[in-house]
Amino acid sequence: MKRVITSTVLNNSGVLNRITGVISRRRFNIESISVGHTEQDHISRITFVVHVEDLQQVEQLIKQLHKQIDIIKVADITEESVIARELALIKVSTNASNRNEIYSLIEPFRASVIDVSRDQIVVQVTGTSDKVEALIELLRPFELKEIARTGVTAFTRSTKHKEHAQKLLSY
Repeated sequence: MKRVITSTVLNNSGVLNRITGVISRRRFNIESISVGHTEQDHISRITFVVHVEDLQQVEQLIKQLHKQIDIIKVADITEESVIARELALIKVSTNASNRNEIYSLIEPFRASVIDVSRDQIVVQVTGTSDKVEALIELLRPFELKEIARTGVTAFTRSTKHKEHAQKLLSY
């Protein structure tokens, strides 16, 4: 089962390495990881999606992460009401005859073309992982040249609506 874990950490050298070390020693696969500064310069937020067999494993993982220095807070937000987004850059082969079709495909996704050349375009899309995946699948017949994805970044909503959390994990 996929679990979304968030952690606030002191922005010090080696913190990410220690966290990923704890996860890999437990033989969990990190499916997605996103790291960035918070509203405070010396604190970063890490969001990662891991695959675990049962809830006991994730509880043990959180306990192990709490023991690490420089970690302020760790939480499994999978069952919470969350706001989650991902960014993807998608490089697609194109020519004069199919360029308009590609533009019409990306419009409903509120994606934008951020680079154009004679034989390819780069599309930027943000949203849930489902939305990103759906656009990639629509563009696949046009020969995808390259894809770069940020991974999920998320935090809990101020109101509690658990049904939103399940949408996050449906990718």
